Amino acid sequence: MRELYPAIEPYLEGSLQVSDLHTIHFEESGNPLGQPIVLLHGGPGGGCPPFYRQYFHPEKWRLVMFDQRGCGQSKPHAELRENTTWDLVSDIEKLREHLGIEKWVVFGGSWGSTLSLAYSQTHPSRCLGLILRGIFMLRQKELRWFYQEGASYIFPDAWEEYLKPIPITERDDMIAAYYKRLTSPDLEVQLAAARAWSIWEASTSRLFFDSELMQKFGESEFASAFARIECHYFMNKGFFETEDQLLSNVYRIRQIPAAIVQGRYDVVCPMISAWELHQAWPEAEFIVVPDAGHSMSEPGIRSALIEATEKLVNLIS
Repeated sequence: MRELYPAIEPYLEGSLQVSDLHTIHFEESGNPLGQPIVLLHGGPGGGCPPFYRQYFHPEKWRLVMFDQRGCGQSKPHAELRENTTWDLVSDIEKLREHLGIEKWVVFGGSWGSTLSLAYSQTHPSRCLGLILRGIFMLRQKELRWFYQEGASYIFPDAWEEYLKPIPITERDDMIAAYYKRLTSPDLEVQLAAARAWSIWEASTSRLFFDSELMQKFGESEFASAFARIECHYFMNKGFFETEDQLLSNVYRIRQIPAAIVQGRYDVVCPMISAWELHQAWPEAEFIVVPDAGHSMSEPGIRSALIEATEKLVNLIS
C-alpha cells in the first residue's frame, strides 16, 4: 500500500487573468525540471487543498495545480457568469502557455475526470498522458442516481438531511429546486441550501462516514462555491452538445497513455461510468479498487493513484 509523499510547499504561486471577470490562482511544486503534470480538481467548485501535492514524487514531477473559476483562491468567489466547461478548457490552455509548457500529463478525479476528458479531446496533442479517477461524464443517468433517486437507497439517513431545504411539492426535480435556492438573492436561503447540498456529497464520498470531511464541506465559504457551481453546471448539462459527448469522442485520445482508477463502491460516481469508458477505451489501464468508495484519500485509491503516477512518469521519461 503506497503512502503519500511528505508535505511540500509550492516554489511558485501566482494568478492569471483569464477573462475580464475571472482570475484564477495557480501554483507549481515539486521539481521545476521534472515532467509537467496538471491536476484538475473536482466539483466543479472544489478547489485544490495542499495535500494534493503529496500524490506526486517531488523529484520527478513538475506539478501544476489551479483553482477553477469561482472557487478556492480564484476570483470572484462562487461566480456563475462566464463559468462553463469550455471556459475552463480554455483556461487550462492559457495556463499551459503562460507557464511555457509544451505538453503535460493531465490528472483528474470526479468532475476533474470530466474536465480531463473534455480538455484532452479538445487538445490531444498537448497531452503526454492521462490519469483519471472516479469517472463522471455528467450524463442524466449519473445526475439522477445521485441527486434524485438511487444513492438515496444506500444513504437514507444522509438523504433525509439533503431533502430538508426542499418542500415536498418541489422534490420531483431536486437539482432545479436546489438551483432556485442556490441562486436566491436571500443569502441565508442560499447558504442553507449550499451546506445541505455539500454535506450530502461529503456524507457519501467514503466507504465509511468521515465527520471531518463533512465538517469541511459544511463550511460556508467552501459550500457556497461548491454547491452553486456544481448545480449551475448540472442545470446546464455540463454545457455539452450531446449527453454522450465525452464517451463518443474517446477515439480522439485512444493513443494517449492512460490509467482509470475506480472504487468498486463509489456511490457518488458509480462504477458503471468507468466501466463504459473502459469498454470504449480498452487501451487505457483499468484499475478497480475493491474496498473503496469515491474519495481519492481512501487508502486503496490513494495507493493506486500513486502507483499510476509512478508508472507513467517512468514510461514518458
